[in-house]
Amino acid sequence: MDKLWAQLIESQPAPAPWVVVVSALAALAIVSFSTPWQLARGLITIAHEGGHAVMALLTRRKLEGIRLHSDTSGVTLTRGRPNGPGMVLTALAGYLAPPLLGLAAAWLTDQGRITLLIWGMLLFLVCMLLLIRNLYGALILLAAGGAVFALSMYAPDEVQQVVAFVVVWFLLFGGVRPILELQRKRRRRQARDSDADQLARLTLLPGGFYVFFFLLVAGASVAGAAYLMNPL
Repeated sequence: MDKLWAQLIESQPAPAPWVVVVSALAALAIVSFSTPWQLARGLITIAHEGGHAVMALLTRRKLEGIRLHSDTSGVTLTRGRPNGPGMVLTALAGYLAPPLLGLAAAWLTDQGRITLLIWGMLLFLVCMLLLIRNLYGALILLAAGGAVFALSMYAPDEVQQVVAFVVVWFLLFGGVRPILELQRKRRRRQARDSDADQLARLTLLPGGFYVFFFLLVAGASVAGAAYLMNPL
């Protein structure tokens, strides 16, 4: 166990500046263009629903399971009081999870803890798999977990480092786009059951306030991560 822990926390050398810049551009391209975004958006949904699930557990709500759908949507099923702080925090956690996970991952990469980051991702996916309640969701998590496991076991350190930086930037940029999409749907009155609108019904604040708050946290996470990973 001591040897395994030493391997997990072993620090890798700082990447070349081009790794940080190119990985950021690659992640931005994935998020910006429709086809790659539709293919990769499900990974953001995993983080989103994972945020709901973790907060439900922390606030002692009964977590009944998670479903991931082929249209990249998802739902986390919980049981408990239909209102109150636990429900509010659970609803709040979804859109905040991807950028905050990206910020935490940026801190790990800044410390050179690439192996720890990759195994942390794998542990997160395994925990999600235990909570999944539909076949499509299980297949997506198995595919993602298998890819991460293969990366950790067979890829050279340099490849692991590049992929880790792409994932970090993808979580950060990918955490912003769904919030913008949410606001567009809300303007068209197509998202009456969104997290922001559920929060509006649970509190005295309008749904637009929560969209702004989501964007504020996501933007601050991108800025903080950019500062941490600044190659200069």
